[in-house]
Amino acid sequence: MTGGGFIQGGMQIMAGMDAMFMNQGAQEKADAARNAMNAIIEGRGDPVDPYTGHADLSGMATDLSNNMNNPLANLQVATQAAEMQAEEADLALANTLDTLRATGTGAGGATALAQAALQSKKGVSANIEQQEAANTKLRAQGEANLQARVTAEQMRIQGINIGEGQRIQEARAAGKAFTAQMQEERWNNQIAYHRQQANLWQEAAGLAGADATANIINGIGTMAMAFSDRRLKQNIKLIGYSPSGLKIYAFEYINKIFGEGLYQGVMSDEIPQVAVAKHIDGYDMVDYSKIDVKFKRI
Repeated sequence: MTGGGFIQGGMQIMAGMDAMFMNQGAQEKADAARNAMNAIIEGRGDPVDPYTGHADLSGMATDLSNNMNNPLANLQVATQAAEMQAEEADLALANTLDTLRATGTGAGGATALAQAALQSKKGVSANIEQQEAANTKLRAQGEANLQARVTAEQMRIQGINIGEGQRIQEARAAGKAFTAQMQEERWNNQIAYHRQQANLWQEAAGLAGADATANIINGIGTMAMAFSDRRLKQNIKLIGYSPSGLKIYAFEYINKIFGEGLYQGVMSDEIPQVAVAKHIDGYDMVDYSKIDVKFKRI
């Protein structure tokens, strides 16, 4: 085997080992990203009902009908004026008779005088009655207007209280809904980010793994070098001896990046160290061109 082939093969194997470690690092990062994503998914709270705790405001509405009455129900007839009118008529008649007796005036003159006095008193009585009726009506209208204004003001205050209570409840509900939506968007963004990171690192791990396998296989094919460190192997079984007395083993690699299946070879700690090379990662490699054992897959 030429020295150039040995160097080229060694470089390919070293590159494969570097790619293998890159594959492991990328795989760990992909797993970490998936774990972070799953933690966010599992830690998300239940959906928020923004209308929880809303109160029924109908109790704030009160019956204001007790404030209302008919101000015209107690209107009274102006009887005082009528009674005064009757008294005045009687008095006028008596005065007329007295005058007749005192003056000797004839019956016709006495009658005319009595009628004039009676008409005058009737006019005064009618005026008084009209004033009393008008005053009563005005008082009733004023009371009705006052009650209407009081009731309207009470209804206005009641409407404000109910409307403000409803506004506060709706604002709180909107606030809860907004907060829940913002939190959900943040969770979704974080989940999307970690999912993207996991996919990218998984892809990188796959590329690195393929590159590692190709380089190691090509390196082994280019030179008779192979990883023969006991720490990298499992299911080790002695199957024979070489002409020079070296032990020949069947084994499997623990990490399938070095190859899958059953292989034949030696243990690096049991052969002449002139055939052993130390890889940068600390594992032993064996140059099978310097010993009488053939490395192969069996």
